[in-house]
Amino acid sequence: MRGFGMLMSLTVVWLYAIGAVTPPFMDGPAGAAWADDGGDGGDDGGGDGSDGADDGADDNDDGDDNSGRSRSGAGAGDGVGTGDIIRGLRRLFQGQPVQQRRAQRSPQSAPQPVPRPTRAPDEIVTRGLTDAQTAALVAQGYVVLERADLAGLNTTIRRLQVPPGIEVQEARDAIRALPNGQTADFNHYYRTGQDSAVISDAPDIPPDCDGLHCPALELVNWPRTPGPAGCGGPVILGMVDTGLNVDHEVLAGANVEVIRVAPDDYSPSAAIHGTAVAAILVGGPETRVPGLLSGVPLIAVDAFHKQAGDERADAFTLVQALDQLSVRGVQVINLSLAGPPNSLLEDTLSQLTRQRGIPIVAAAGNGGPRAQPAFPAAYDTVIAVTAVDRNGTAYRRAGRGPHVDLAAQGVDIWTAASVKGARWKTGTSFAAPYVTAAVALWLQHDPTLSPEAIRARLTSTANDLGPEGSDEIYGHGLLDLGGVCPGQAVPWPAATE
Repeated sequence: MRGFGMLMSLTVVWLYAIGAVTPPFMDGPAGAAWADDGGDGGDDGGGDGSDGADDGADDNDDGDDNSGRSRSGAGAGDGVGTGDIIRGLRRLFQGQPVQQRRAQRSPQSAPQPVPRPTRAPDEIVTRGLTDAQTAALVAQGYVVLERADLAGLNTTIRRLQVPPGIEVQEARDAIRALPNGQTADFNHYYRTGQDSAVISDAPDIPPDCDGLHCPALELVNWPRTPGPAGCGGPVILGMVDTGLNVDHEVLAGANVEVIRVAPDDYSPSAAIHGTAVAAILVGGPETRVPGLLSGVPLIAVDAFHKQAGDERADAFTLVQALDQLSVRGVQVINLSLAGPPNSLLEDTLSQLTRQRGIPIVAAAGNGGPRAQPAFPAAYDTVIAVTAVDRNGTAYRRAGRGPHVDLAAQGVDIWTAASVKGARWKTGTSFAAPYVTAAVALWLQHDPTLSPEAIRARLTSTANDLGPEGSDEIYGHGLLDLGGVCPGQAVPWPAATE
């Protein structure tokens, strides 16, 4: 029997080595989480790593469970029984090759998500082409899918389908060579991007503020403004986002106008992201999510649609949305969205900021530290905002680069859920509204300030984080209003460009 026991022990060790039997310390939630490296998996549902173990707890590719081991005479703490060895031998000699089974268990072999498209496959968007130029393109086989005459921007944009047999890049280059065609580009897609978050411990609520939204206000020294004219004259906010729920109790009493510009045959976007961003800006003062600028008028344009589960806005529709805001006289625009560079969008934003004097604030994106710069935040006419937690630590998925201007809390932000109530949200999308609201306060104080003058004021008063001076992680640092309305803490000279 002693010899048989030694033989069994050697067999168990051998089966461990070849992977036919899982060691007891690898069974159950802890082992599965370690093996699957599930720490990042919790951001979409439960914060940093909180769901990692749950995701892996039932990951038992072999179909065995604890009850099976108990029937073979080995309990959870008894190691491996005879039944385990027999099953291991069956796998080895009668089932799939061990290497194949190990590959199936490996997280690297799991199906990878299909990359989302960055643009419409065969479309070009143009601005300013004449009717004669368009007719010539149609004669070559192009199809005008959509035309929009933009009253605010005083131009016409078109969405063209490229003829069969012509590469879309070749088509773009040909149109760019035409007079008035320099801004022609692909019809790129833009997305909001967000993580739901569950904070690991209760935040410290400032004594002079009541609510879960208070720590984010305290972090940027937000002034306690009494109403729409709290820091001076009236101002109108604008945002482009998904749909939003104006019947939500947080927004029911707010002055919000919603405009949808996506075509009628597009599947509408969900009212999740837009509702959360709008609540941060203008949520009712007596609700669970008091807005930064409660009572200030907000015009929200829904430019998003759903396609096979992918919620996105294309460049053509996004430019229409910006024109709608321009027509309605908004004085600052929040863009909690990100995507590739696009000439048509860049030209439009430049016109709005440099000719119309409208500051644009955009989220830096959640692609991660190694991602390419996200647009529109990376355009030099736009104020780019990254996210930090309530301790001032950089959000680990935030984009980086020399274009980053400012940081604000975007990790564990208490804001409106889509239908009712409130929840924690995380992402640069939810940091951007703090800077947008700060821009609005400066415009209340002095409506003649240019976008660049406002940027200079915000960056010069920021609380430096990270390496000394401006850096690619935090920009000029954490937004800091000094606890008072703009212009009250530091005397400023006349507006400078």
